[in-house]
Amino acid sequence: MSRAVFANSVTLTIVFGLMLLVLVIPSRAAAPDLGRTAFVPEGPQTSIPVGAGAFCARHEADCRPGGHSGPIRLDAGTYVTIEAVNTAVNRRIVPITDQRLYHVAEFWTYPATAGDCEDIALEKRRELIALGFSPSVLLMTVARDQRGEGHAILMVRTDRGDLVLDNQDPRVRLWTETPYRYLKRQSELNPGLWVRLIDNRNMLSTN
Repeated sequence: MSRAVFANSVTLTIVFGLMLLVLVIPSRAAAPDLGRTAFVPEGPQTSIPVGAGAFCARHEADCRPGGHSGPIRLDAGTYVTIEAVNTAVNRRIVPITDQRLYHVAEFWTYPATAGDCEDIALEKRRELIALGFSPSVLLMTVARDQRGEGHAILMVRTDRGDLVLDNQDPRVRLWTETPYRYLKRQSELNPGLWVRLIDNRNMLSTN
């Protein structure tokens, strides 16, 4: 698909998504009110997931440092755009495991019509970048779900907290409102590197 066709497709998707969101959920257009635990604490640099490493080898341009812009300003318009992309991609991409699609345990790639959780998160990242979001605020993130299984989401760094775009939940939520145990994510300074996350919610709740 050419860049022009892809950009037009993304634009149409967002326009229809915005129309739907404005009509259906006007009360959610305002940015959420976030508290002191709004940002996931980061630890030191850690290993890159195997699938992410292979993805970067195939898509070098998508994993190069592009400058650190700092968290994006979260206003009503930005929030609605994020929700529109999250909703559109979740509806368009059918969730199917890598084992069923590619006959391997792990394969990160941009999906066409179907993909695993990381593929869906990668597509959301790509579409938000096409809409002008800085790559440094769109961070691929891995976690453990409630069953202890690996799960990937896209985390958006905003000036009011870290938001989660998830294919298992239609809502855009603050990371503290999700049931996952966060392990690591892309570095804001270099998407080809990953940093450990310190999921300290249990410690905070006991203080």
